[in-house]
Amino acid sequence: MNDLPDLSNLDQNQLLRLLLERLPAAPAETTPKIAAPTFDEYLDKVAGAVGAGTRRANEPYWNRIKAVWGNRRIDEPTPLEIADLAAQAQQNAIVRSNSKGGRSAAEHVISALRCMYHYAVADRIISEADNPALRVSKPRRLISNRRALDSASLTEIIEITGSTGNDPDLDLLLIRFHLETAARRGGALAVRPRDLDPEQSLVQLREKGGTTRWQPVSPSLMASLQAHGQQRFADDPDDQLLRYRNGNPITHRRYDNLWVRLGKHLPWIAKQNVSTHWLRYTTLTWVERNFGQAIARGYAGHSDGGPQGVTAIYVRPTLYEIATALSSLTGEHHPLAPTETGSTQTQSPARVPLPKIYQQIYDDAEHPS
Repeated sequence: MNDLPDLSNLDQNQLLRLLLERLPAAPAETTPKIAAPTFDEYLDKVAGAVGAGTRRANEPYWNRIKAVWGNRRIDEPTPLEIADLAAQAQQNAIVRSNSKGGRSAAEHVISALRCMYHYAVADRIISEADNPALRVSKPRRLISNRRALDSASLTEIIEITGSTGNDPDLDLLLIRFHLETAARRGGALAVRPRDLDPEQSLVQLREKGGTTRWQPVSPSLMASLQAHGQQRFADDPDDQLLRYRNGNPITHRRYDNLWVRLGKHLPWIAKQNVSTHWLRYTTLTWVERNFGQAIARGYAGHSDGGPQGVTAIYVRPTLYEIATALSSLTGEHHPLAPTETGSTQTQSPARVPLPKIYQQIYDDAEHPS
């Protein structure tokens, strides 16, 4: 016997309601929810999973979070509590000469939590919608006080670097490396002997965000880097290249001590908190003024897109163009730079008098040890 109702006289709304009534109920959720770990438990796991650079940047703030919330489950804090924790970090931030009201401390607390919750979402401990750190805004960044250094300031830095300290050869090599490559500090510390290509005078730089690029250097700097590695026992091609005289690899503390020492001899360095990153500003400003923004972006190793839009993808500079800019900067021909007859350089590099600085660096670093 057919128990189906007569549908011939029903309109569309009645048919839809009838259909909904006959549909089976949705099955109950059968997947058990993972019990959320405490901050003490989970942050230790995250610290072991991330890369060395991410761990170094976040660990001080993870430790601060554990000191406050160590016994709490990670799914307990609300966005309001996270905002309050960031505000406390901003208020208690150490005041330095380059301080900006603790904004950086607040930003790093939020970033450290976002990093942790990223893994919590991947582990299905919480859902993306329940991520409280994403609903807390970071403080707006202020304009950086860093700037390009002029020729007179660079001359002072080079003179003091070469005449003070317990290893001026190493310090001059660092200054020269960053002026030529515009590399970040972490990029220099990551260079290995196998990252040197003496035939084409290139150094492979591995910097933040997992980026890797081949950067032209002058043949004389390449020779200095090779000699440094040979004389300081950088025998393993996969070990760090830059080392102390005793063969131990240098760390970021070498840079910190260098600028503290320079600040004692040159008060303006201490007052303005000049650091290695100012050398990057200096070189990239010079390249942009003389070769344009596209070449400067390639020289800096910046990724395509961003505020510049997709056009940056189509005007990406070649390695030969970057090598040409380097040759003009150092006054030394690079193997990949076009010869005089095939040169594409159309602008004079005389606007910013950096090239004369290099002769002094070459003279001071003629016999690296």
